[in-house]
Order: sequence, then structure tokens, then C-alpha cells
Amino acid sequence: MSISLPVAADEWTPPSLADLEDLARAALATIPQRLAQHVEGVVIRVEDFPDEETEREMELESPFELLGLYRGVALGLKSIDYTPDDIDMIFLYRRPILDYWCETGEDLIHVVRHVLIHEIGHHFGLSDDDMQRIEEEAEDL
Repeated sequence: MSISLPVAADEWTPPSLADLEDLARAALATIPQRLAQHVEGVVIRVEDFPDEETEREMELESPFELLGLYRGVALGLKSIDYTPDDIDMIFLYRRPILDYWCETGEDLIHVVRHVLIHEIGHHFGLSDDDMQRIEEEAEDL
């Protein structure tokens, strides 16, 4: 992957949409196969920001508040006779992710992987509260 690094203190090119997509693919490859097999039909899309409809729907004060979003029907709600209206998608929002990365100093690959796994959790039907609890339990180990 080619992320441009600073040549001089005032010259730096941030990771592009394609760079973040590459990171997301690499992160997806690290997910255990027993989970990854349930994500095979999910499209991962990287955009700079959520669209205006999503901003209104999520009641965002700023588009920088949302790092990622799962759009679709959670696995637990699908049945044999379920006919999808649209495909399941995970959106990763580049500009908010890059802002978070710069503010926290965390490794960008770690940030992208964390957001991706969080949105995969929604695909599995987990709420934000469920995932927060799971993360806190994992930190206690």
C-alpha cells in the first residue's frame, strides 16, 4: 500500500479513499474465518463523509461525528423467505477517520480495523451498547 509520507514539514498527502479501502481489505483479512464467512456478501465502501440524508437520519451535528455505518438487515433478522431491497453495506468515512487518527495518534490500521469490526457487529445484530460492553470486557482481560 502506498500512503504518502511527509517530504518536508509543510508537505504531506493524507491517505486517499483508495488507501483506506486497502486498509479495510487488509483489516477484513484479519477477522477470524468463522466470522468472515458471514460478511462475504457485505460491500465495504469508503467515502469522505456521510451523505446529507445520513447526517439528518443520524441527527449529526457534524459529519465528523460518524466514522462508519452499517446499512442493511442484521443477520438475525433475515429468514429463508427474506428478499433484500438492497445489499448490505459497510461505509467507512475517510475524513472523520483521519481526524480521529490525527487527534488520538493511534495507528491508522488499528483505527480502520476497529471501525470495520464495529460495523460488522451491527451486521451481526449487535447494538452500540452491546459492542461497548464487549470492548470493556476485552480490556479487562
